[in-house]
Amino acid sequence: MLFPVQKLIDSLQARCGMSFAIQLPDGKRYRTGPGDPLFRVLFRTDAALLQAFSRGHLGMLESYFDQSLDVEGDLGAALAAGMLSGLDMPKTLITAENSIHELRNSNRSPSQAKANARAHYGLGAGFYRLWLDDPLMMYTCGYWPDGTQTLEQAQHAKIDHVCRKIQLARGESCIDIGCGFGGFLFRAWETLGVLGTGLNTTTEQVEWLRGEITRRGLTDRIKVREADFRDVDAQYDKVVSIGVLEHAGRDQLSEVVRAHADFLKPGGLGMLHFIGHIGQRETDLFIRKHVFPGGWIPALSEVIVAMERCGLEVVDVENLRRHYALTLDVWAERFEKQWAVIQALDPQRFDERFYRVWRVYLRGCAEMFRSSAGYTHLFQIVFSKGNITRDNYPMSRAHLYGH
Repeated sequence: MLFPVQKLIDSLQARCGMSFAIQLPDGKRYRTGPGDPLFRVLFRTDAALLQAFSRGHLGMLESYFDQSLDVEGDLGAALAAGMLSGLDMPKTLITAENSIHELRNSNRSPSQAKANARAHYGLGAGFYRLWLDDPLMMYTCGYWPDGTQTLEQAQHAKIDHVCRKIQLARGESCIDIGCGFGGFLFRAWETLGVLGTGLNTTTEQVEWLRGEITRRGLTDRIKVREADFRDVDAQYDKVVSIGVLEHAGRDQLSEVVRAHADFLKPGGLGMLHFIGHIGQRETDLFIRKHVFPGGWIPALSEVIVAMERCGLEVVDVENLRRHYALTLDVWAERFEKQWAVIQALDPQRFDERFYRVWRVYLRGCAEMFRSSAGYTHLFQIVFSKGNITRDNYPMSRAHLYGH
């Protein structure tokens, strides 16, 4: 037993370059790599071992959620090691399970799309307020130019960066598709006097946002509609979509992009901010099964083709992958620090399993976006409805960075 196990973990160490250790259910311990291990994986049961061999990284993750496997030390390093060593490559069982999951949780119908959104975003403002930026609660990638010190600064900078990209100006109308807790709408009004409309399918967020709009005395400046992202009711000067496209679904991508185009007035500008793959790839089952039901990550190429078919001109593409790693680092730190307070909100919902799933989600995504070899990125695409001209859009990017 000693030789094959040691050989296996030595081969994993050679691929990931990290020192680590494992402990088997019978108490036998193995270590690999120079120096002290960054982390130790403890298999509590034989079933957890079987899961690792038969289902790869997902089997190990689900054993961790069930507490039949534990990780001591640096969880982020353990997750990064799994990615670098190839443990996250799909096995036959996982590929089949992923296909079944997609069939069952497709966003094809607005009712299922709504249920999928509420499963994640409907956890309540009390939960999200404890670890997102205060007070905007932006649950999307921040923007970290040199000198940025806090998450709050990064989220303000992200919103301002987007506003400059689409030349948002006082008195213009703008729709924020998938507006979350309204952070973009509030800052756009406060800094530019923009008349904003939010579109959101998550009942809990809509109810909270309506109350916050009323509390701030902005009912004649900011509106919010509870509706599916494909439900176009009017056209606006500008369109913003921050972290929505990942929830369109494989078969609904063109339909959702078409809705973005239909929301925009001819000659108007918009921006798509979304997680995208380099090349067409399957979305990891862990994130779909345990975090975002119905979620699907499109390829950048697929999105651009869909935009072209809707008559949208791609004006600019920026990759903020590295910025998302920094954002997720802070989210994870705050989430872990506030866990006792979160758990007290609802001990039945926010239990140990929830804690372990969300730690893996936040820490794992940070490592995914940090990876120099990864294929999952964060894109911002500025687009126009019809071609821009020399007169209606700057000829250089100077307007983005002269602040």
